[in-house]
Amino acid sequence: MSAKTRRAQIEQRVLDEGEIEYAALAQEYGVSEMTIRRDVDALEASGLVRRVTGGAIAAYRKAEEPSFESRAMRSATEKMHIAQAAVDLLEPGETVILDSGSTVLAVARAIRGRGLGLTIVTPSLLAAIELADEPDTTVIVTGGNLRPGELSLIGFETESVYQIYNCDTYIMGIAGVDPVRGLTDYHRVEGSAKRAAAAAADRIIVVADESKLGRVQLLTVAPLSAAGHIVTDSPPDHPTLTAARGLGVDVICVDRSESGATAEAGESR
Repeated sequence: MSAKTRRAQIEQRVLDEGEIEYAALAQEYGVSEMTIRRDVDALEASGLVRRVTGGAIAAYRKAEEPSFESRAMRSATEKMHIAQAAVDLLEPGETVILDSGSTVLAVARAIRGRGLGLTIVTPSLLAAIELADEPDTTVIVTGGNLRPGELSLIGFETESVYQIYNCDTYIMGIAGVDPVRGLTDYHRVEGSAKRAAAAAADRIIVVADESKLGRVQLLTVAPLSAAGHIVTDSPPDHPTLTAARGLGVDVICVDRSESGATAEAGESR
């Protein structure tokens, strides 16, 4: 494993657990504690963690978004399975809004080779590049201000584009899914763009790995009931998913195994 990959994983671990210990990580990664200390030094220099005796703790607040790279590294296999299940819900010839974010980027990759002939509207330069050469696919990139790191577009130009298109499906990436607070996100301006995208589409497919369930972030984008489908790698009995089904949301839980097969169709798929 490269130092870059290991550091991204360590950053995500601190985000999830609040703190890490040098000794435990050294054993897990099969490297020396000095190597882990150097990794933490690099993360601290970037303002991501703060060193404490024997380890490190998170330096950012709940409402601050972790880097795109660390999110992309986390649950990569599970996100691939989520993406494949989400694409299975699409119909040929649809006009689809592809959101920004690491899970939706996996969806863009899963669209390749399916021969769906979609029209894609997206604020994500990464998703647009992924589908640029896909046969019979039209890619429309929204305008707006470029978010460094995310390589996504935000701002009033982005929202204006959504107002002129009538779209069939919005595949939404989101930072938090909660029964009370609904679908929430870290970033105020990007959250506003997500609201405009939701208003432009006939249905919303939320793609979210298990770590997003039960979390509440800064801005509510939409109520939980606005989701037509939630595609996740969580067990079907997660309380958030139970609440979603009670609101009429179709829940699809993908298998975490390498096969990536989804469970049987039904109210707790």
